[in-house]
Amino acid sequence: MDKLTFLKEEFVPKLASLDKDTVAVFGKMNVQQMIEHMGYAFRQASGLIPLEPANDDATTAKMYQFMISEKPFRDNTPNQYLPDTPSPTTYPTVAESLTHLQMDIDYFISVFSEDKEKRILNPFFGNLNFDEWTHLLHKHATHHLRQFGM
Repeated sequence: MDKLTFLKEEFVPKLASLDKDTVAVFGKMNVQQMIEHMGYAFRQASGLIPLEPANDDATTAKMYQFMISEKPFRDNTPNQYLPDTPSPTTYPTVAESLTHLQMDIDYFISVFSEDKEKRILNPFFGNLNFDEWTHLLHKHATHHLRQFGM
């Protein structure tokens, strides 16, 4: 299965199979916080949450090379744009968080539907097109699935 199909059709059902009380193998987020965190990532990839570049051009270029590789994110990878303590959840239930995540995924795809070469800034990895964002979001999704033993 390709990465886009996984994100569009398999990721949310996989998350839905997690018990909401599953304890993370690493990290501080609970299941619902992780789901909402992934929604944030898709909104950022859609251009809805613009962030300033976090690094100089040389560091960004090095980080891009890692991002585009198949190497996974390390457990507990820090993100200077996120608080040390996970944010409270926005939605009252995991089911509602999953519904919104699917909406965020679908919106991400729609943003690039007419221009796959459109570029949206990622603060760590640079100006990414649709294929690069898809690769990054898949890497991010598998990182968080691994966080909960999947």
